[in-house]
Amino acid sequence: MGKILILIVILTVAGLNLSAQEKASTASPNVQVIEKPFRISGLNRERQIRIYLPPNYNETSKNYPVLYMHDGQNLFDDATSYVGEWGVDEILDQMYYDDGFELIVVGVDNGQADRIHELTAWDHEKYGKEEGKEYMEFIVNTIKPYIDSNYRTLTDRRNTAIMGSSLGGLISHYAIFQYPDTFSKAGILSPSYWWGEGAFLQAQTTKLPSDAKLFMFMGGKEGQSMINSYKLMLNLFEASGYGDEQMKSKINPAGEHNERFWNSEFREIVLWLFK
Repeated sequence: MGKILILIVILTVAGLNLSAQEKASTASPNVQVIEKPFRISGLNRERQIRIYLPPNYNETSKNYPVLYMHDGQNLFDDATSYVGEWGVDEILDQMYYDDGFELIVVGVDNGQADRIHELTAWDHEKYGKEEGKEYMEFIVNTIKPYIDSNYRTLTDRRNTAIMGSSLGGLISHYAIFQYPDTFSKAGILSPSYWWGEGAFLQAQTTKLPSDAKLFMFMGGKEGQSMINSYKLMLNLFEASGYGDEQMKSKINPAGEHNERFWNSEFREIVLWLFK
């Protein structure tokens, strides 16, 4: 799994994501890029934010639940993705027209070469110092207040979720345990629990509220270290008393570590989290 992570960083630094911007945009018209980047306090960096609004947003006065997601470049648009997009906008558009499902999604761009640090909340002997604590403080204390002030959102924790894959899954785990008053739901996809004991210690020492919901997801072709650490965390969650109403776990034997795989399960995940 470490090799996959290093490859992603190398591809990003090499600028393949920049050349992808030459492609035509595939984002839905109801996806906005907030023009002014936001500064991450403590890291001296700026970050672009992308937001998906339900198709009926401008025709109603309704307030909507919100899902915060990492790797914003990869969520909505092939033109900004360096490894292929999730297709979150197309999926949610279809869910709206089929079932009336409505959700705002806020995508926080990753830090490219800094991604490996920003999406981890625990230091690693090989990969270096964590910056995930500052990154999550940025989402909770800067991005969420801005979104709640400028868009019609349901601001309470019961209507606020966080989701990510790989290291994004790891930081989403950290987020719901660290900020249970902000997030009540987490989609933890292909989580990098192999990173170390930090997430396990956090789960052992912190009990989530009884209404918190976790959707855990892994592919059978993501590598044995990924799968083994995932199963260890599942065992810990079950020992902590998280039952079927609070936690759903799924291992897809054919699943690989990529956006196409996460795309195929996104509908089921958001429906379960927000049902």
